[in-house]
Amino acid sequence: MAAPDRSNEADRTEPMRGTVSVLNERGAITALGERVVRAAGAAGYAEASCFAVRLALEEAVVNAFRHGHKDLDASVPVEVSYDIDPARITISIEDAGPGFDPSAVPDPTAPENITKTSGRGLLLIRSYMTEVRHTGRGNRIEMRYDRPDA
Repeated sequence: MAAPDRSNEADRTEPMRGTVSVLNERGAITALGERVVRAAGAAGYAEASCFAVRLALEEAVVNAFRHGHKDLDASVPVEVSYDIDPARITISIEDAGPGFDPSAVPDPTAPENITKTSGRGLLLIRSYMTEVRHTGRGNRIEMRYDRPDA
């Protein structure tokens, strides 16, 4: 029996780490999320874990553009780095904006904010990721997801 053809196998797997410059285009953000989820799946992460990581990643990138880059030219990318191993996924997103103080973001679950249509991105990110911290001048978010069954 002939061995299976694996000549294109490398083309079907995602790198377990990478750095990507992402433009503010929905398709580019979606493609990045898919790339990270494919790599996480290849590393053995369950569908629920992949969902959590993708949601946090996409929220963080959208926030970087919406808030960090609001006064910048649309051609300025956001830098995203990720590293996936069987026990954890780490992701960092850095924008070129002035930064912010995350402790100054209003609590979206407070009664006065409950009907507002924005302000829930950080809550979602913090809910799904194991650890979230902002570094530098507040223009870089570093997130870690620990595999629940590791």
